[in-house]
Order: sequence, then structure tokens, then C-alpha cells
Amino acid sequence: MGMLLGVSLCACVQVQPLDNPTEIRRTSFGVPHILAKNERGLGYGIGYAYAQDNLCLLANEVVTVNGERARYFGAEQSTLERRNNLTSDMFFTWLNTPQAVAAFWMAQTPQMQQRIEGYVAGYNRYLKERTAHGLPEQCQGAWVRAITPEDLVKLTRRLLVEGGVGQFAEALVGARPPDSTAGVLPAPQAFEVASANQQRFTLDRGSNAVAVGRDRSFNGRGMLLANPHFPWVGGMRFYEMHLTIPGQLDVMGAALPGLPVINIGFNQHVAWTHTVDTSKHFTLYRLTLDPKDPTRYLLDGKSVPMDKTSLTVQMKTADGGSKSQSHTVYSSQFGPVVQWPGKLDWNSQYAFSLRDANLGNDRVLQQWYAMNRAGSLKELQTSVHTLQGIPWVNTVAADDQGQSLYMNLSVVPNVSAKKLAQCSDPRAGLRFIMLDGAHSACAWDVDPRAAQVGIFPADQLPQLERNDYVQHSNDSAWMVNPRAPLTGFSPLISQDSIGLGARTRFALQRLQELDKQPITPADLQRMVMDNQVYLASQVMPDLLQFCKKDLGADATTLMPVCDSLKNWDQRANLDSGLGLVHFINLFKQLQHEPDVWQVDFDPAQPLTTPRGLAIDRAPVAKALREAMLASQVEVIKLGLNQDSRWGEIQVSGKTPIHGGPQELGIYNAMQSVPHKDGKREVISGSSYLQIVTFDDKGPKAEGVLAFSVSSDPASTYSQDQTQAFSRKKLSPLPFTEQQIKADPQYQLQVISEKDK
Repeated sequence: MGMLLGVSLCACVQVQPLDNPTEIRRTSFGVPHILAKNERGLGYGIGYAYAQDNLCLLANEVVTVNGERARYFGAEQSTLERRNNLTSDMFFTWLNTPQAVAAFWMAQTPQMQQRIEGYVAGYNRYLKERTAHGLPEQCQGAWVRAITPEDLVKLTRRLLVEGGVGQFAEALVGARPPDSTAGVLPAPQAFEVASANQQRFTLDRGSNAVAVGRDRSFNGRGMLLANPHFPWVGGMRFYEMHLTIPGQLDVMGAALPGLPVINIGFNQHVAWTHTVDTSKHFTLYRLTLDPKDPTRYLLDGKSVPMDKTSLTVQMKTADGGSKSQSHTVYSSQFGPVVQWPGKLDWNSQYAFSLRDANLGNDRVLQQWYAMNRAGSLKELQTSVHTLQGIPWVNTVAADDQGQSLYMNLSVVPNVSAKKLAQCSDPRAGLRFIMLDGAHSACAWDVDPRAAQVGIFPADQLPQLERNDYVQHSNDSAWMVNPRAPLTGFSPLISQDSIGLGARTRFALQRLQELDKQPITPADLQRMVMDNQVYLASQVMPDLLQFCKKDLGADATTLMPVCDSLKNWDQRANLDSGLGLVHFINLFKQLQHEPDVWQVDFDPAQPLTTPRGLAIDRAPVAKALREAMLASQVEVIKLGLNQDSRWGEIQVSGKTPIHGGPQELGIYNAMQSVPHKDGKREVISGSSYLQIVTFDDKGPKAEGVLAFSVSSDPASTYSQDQTQAFSRKKLSPLPFTEQQIKADPQYQLQVISEKDK
């Protein structure tokens, strides 16, 4: 069957090109507005335009999802995510088998297949044109090739498992029976990197969203703030575009690499965005092993053999040749066996399997396809209820009728609170759900109303429609709107009565401050761009009080730290002073200190607790003093002084970038990594920012793509929006034909498959 499916998929590229001219109209900042007569023509324009701007980026990601990095770059090199190439190749070879890719393709509608085929043809056309004139410096080599529909399917499947088994690549590849020496064994430091990447998942892929309804909006219509925090490099870097098929489709927004749909955006009647959710999208299963054979497990008292899948990848050798490396992946009926030293050990008694719900989600592209065409908030909601194709994010939306909507309707394993109590070890906690794999009764429940076997049906998942507002910043569904708490769900879906993140508390406080006046687009922009450090408002009085105490022998050393904190404006703007650096350093240390708060979290006061630093407690005072001393040593080592400003420290290339760590409650969350020169390079954070309102004529949108449209350093469009973002400048997003053609930077390119 798998061979037949593979043949079916390969046959798609034999479609004859159609004589349907596609227009690529670019406006300011090089934003492409793609106009076509049909799905294939639209895909053709998307692929061509994306290749113009991000040829090397997509070529690199295609190598990754095909499991060919070790073949071209060497086994010991790493991906952008710092994952060893050989481990990455084994994982993607396991994930993207010909059978799985072909099955995904066969599940797509004819319209989506046509759009994908067009994308492939458009990308390949530009690749051929560019090759004739010389490829960009960063992607010259045999690894750059024409792409196929299979490649786009593989990119989509990689996206699907980002919130699940994709975080366990090292553990999947590293799993082997006790005393076995065969296969690939990731180095111990690989698991340290993997653990850090797991911790950073919501930091690198977090988001803010606010949807305002008619009761709070300045004009009685819906209004949306979309502020996703996504990586600035690699396979999760957004691309801004506008897609139009006259009479059928008119949608603008941002898409991830290789996806021929808008992920976050707006159309004539609806605007929507996504935020990474806290729901669980996979569960672990503890397998009780047969004492006679660690590759067999006991299920309902019977010994069952694990399945074995043999993988082979090619590795580059020192002399430029290649050699094969093989590895065996073991699986139970619940999923692949994973092994994490010290956490999930495969020994003579137990092994652990991982079941990822999104491995069965072949509806994801059709989900965004339907959302792109939604003519009302109700249509958008109905599509998500019906398809259930959202992988690991919430949806926040508003429409031209003045309604706002929150949906935590992603793909979640159907494990009720009752089943969790019966089948899980409470000592494992709720970060990773661990179920008993010795009993088939602990398998996920099957509800015929769900779009996929083993997931919760839509009507059992959190959602809230309001006329005032809904908001979300990567917490559970509980406090989307404090006037209507969402409670009583399975812990796999959402937990209530737990502490809120600082960004959520900031957003709710800001929305409460605006309670007596209509909310305007400027108010939403200020939420992001004024760069308030929310946590500073909770603890700064205590920090300054500590500075007034007798600091003893450390007084002289600590004086500059105290002065910096006192003079700091408690923001993360370009001109914010050294106090911000010290504040970041202090809370990096204090977050691990127990009993650090004067007032602990109280579920009855979730918006105002915890708060205050417990500086009168000796352990906290000691930790604070040590953190301040260490911070002063660090800033001196980095060559910073009292005149240093944040815009001189946090940069993208040479462009200063405002915003800062989300742990501090900075809504404009930015993740940056230190360089030896004292600067910090932004790697993730505010990405595609859009504020959408509606009037009688349709949507009015402003936005900025913080890292710009092109990842090619030689492109005119590689830094222009980054510089605009640095200046806190949002620009109108041309949507109507009149607006597009009136743009001062308007350019038109007409392409057709017949003239390539």
C-alpha cells in the first residue's frame, strides 16, 4: 500500500503547466501581494515570491526535513537549533517516511494539492533563474536543488510535531535496549541542549493576543492585536504576504516557511492570531518490560514484542565521500520508545513510549485554508470545530460585527481527569503526562464526535466569545477574561487556580486601566511598544529599600548597581539605562530562590499575586546581595558602564532592538543571546505584529514584520522593516486594489508557467 501511495504522490509533478498569468505586486518593504486566477496559479506566485526573498532559508530547511544534513555538512555539525546533524537526520528519516508523507498528501483536498504543486513549480522556476546568474553565497552547493510536493509535506509534518515528539529527537534516537551498543548514541551534552530547548519552547514561540469587542472598541467593531513571538531565523521565521483569487479569496498576513496559506492574518470580515497553548499534545507511557526480554512489554498480562524500524542515513566522510549509518527505532503500540538519561531510562524493568497526537493531524493545511476564507467569526469558529486541525496553539479572533473570540481548540489527547488519576503516577507531576502502558484501559479515549481518533472533541475544549475582550499570553485558558473564568477541564487541556505569567498580568492590568474609555489601536500598540517591565512595578520599591539598608563591606561595590536601578525608567526601550541589565541579571538568579515573594500566589487574587520581594527574610536578602555583586562583576567584564543604553546592547546585526525577557513581564518579549563584545543578538521575539480594525469599507490594518521579508543579507528587504521596528514604526498594510496600486513603492511582475 505504501508503495502505491508513494507512486501517487510522485505522479503529481507530471501535471502540465497552465497558461494562467500570476501577478506579484510588491508594495513598501517588498511585501508581495499575489493575485491569481486559481489555486495552482496562486501557489505558483507564493513559491516564486518566497524563493526571491528566502531561497537559501527554504533550501536549508528542505535538507533538514529530508534527513540529509550529515550527508552534505557532516555528522558532527549542528542545525540552527544546535541539534547534532546525525541525530536530526535520524529523527526526520523516522518522521517523514515515504508512507507517512504519501498518506498525508492523499488526505489533502484537490485545491490544496493544486496550490502545493503550484508552489513547487514557482520556487523551482526562480531557483533555475537564480542559478543561471549565480546562487547567493550562503547556499551554494549540491544540497540546493529543485523541490517536490513531498518536501512541502515534510516541512508541514515538522511543524506539526514541534509541540510534541519534535522536542524528543535526541531521546528517540538515543533509545536502545539495555547493554546494547548498536546504533546512534547522542552525546550527554546533546540532552542538555535538548532540555534547554524544551524549556525555551514557549519563550521562542510564545505570543500575545488581544481581541476587543464592540463594548470596548473605539468604533463599536472588532479589533485585534497579534503579537506572536517566533524565531527570527530558520524554519519558524514568518513571511508576510497577501493572497487573492478574485471572488474566492482575499487574505493578508504571515505564513511559516513552505506553507502556502496564511497562518496569522485578516480578510474582509475577520482577523485572527495564535498563541502557543499550555495544553498537552502528547503523553508518555511507562512500559513494564518482559523480564526475559527488554524488547518486549507486558500489556494486559501478555508479552508483546516491540516493533523495530531500521533507519539508514548517509554521512559525509573526511575525504569528501560518504558512508552509511544505520539505527533501529523501537516502538510500542503507543508510539516510539524514548530514552532520556536520568529521566526516562530504559532498563530491565521499564521503558517509555511517546504518543504524539499531531502525528495523526493531516487536517492542518485545510484548517488554515478554511480560516483564510471565513466570511464571519462564526464561519471561522465552525471550521475549527469541524476540522480540529490547529496543532499546538490557541486562536484569538475578532470580526467586523464587534465580536471577540478565544478558542483553545488544538489537538489534545483525550485523557480525562478521572483516567489521569487512575493511570498516571502523581509523582511525575503534570509537566509531562506519564500513563501506565501495562493496561490497554489507559489508552486515550475515543469519542466519535472528534475529528481524529483519540483526541478531545471540540465541545469539550475551552472557548469564550465576548463583546468586551479576550486576551492571551501563553498561560492556561483560565483567565482569558477574569469576568468569565474558564474552569473544570482535564489537566491535559487547561489548569485553573495556578499562577499567571507576568505578561498575562500586565495585559489584564493594562486592559483594566482602559476600562473607563474606549480602546483604540494606539492603546494596543502602546501595550507592546512602551516596553514596560511589569515585574519592576511589583518589586522595585523593595529593591530600592534594600539599597538603603546598611550594606556593610559590600556597600561601595553595590553602590553603582543601586544607582543604576534607581535611575532606570523601568522599561526596555533603546534609551533605557544599565538598570535594565542589572534587573535582568538579578531575576535570573532570584527566580530559583524559594520563598522570594512577600505575598505568595493566591488563587483568589490571581491578578495581583505573587508580589513584593521578601527582603526581610535572611535567605532572600543573602541571595539578592550575591546576585547584585555578580551582576556588577558581569557588567564590568562586558565593558558596560553607567552611560550604557539598552539599544547599544541588544541588536539584530547592527540594528538596535527594544524589548526584553518575557519572564520580566515585558509584553514585547525578546530572546537574545550574549556575544563576547557585550552585545546581545536577538534570536526570537516579536515577529509579525498586526493591529486590525474594521469600518464600513472593510479592514484597516497596520503592522510590521520585525525581521523583514527577506533573510538574504544582500536583499533590499532584509533590514528595512527591522529598522522600522527599531523606531517603533507600524505601517499601513495595503489591502484593497486601490491601496496596493497607490503605494509609493508599488512594483508589478507577471509570471506564467508557459513562459518560464
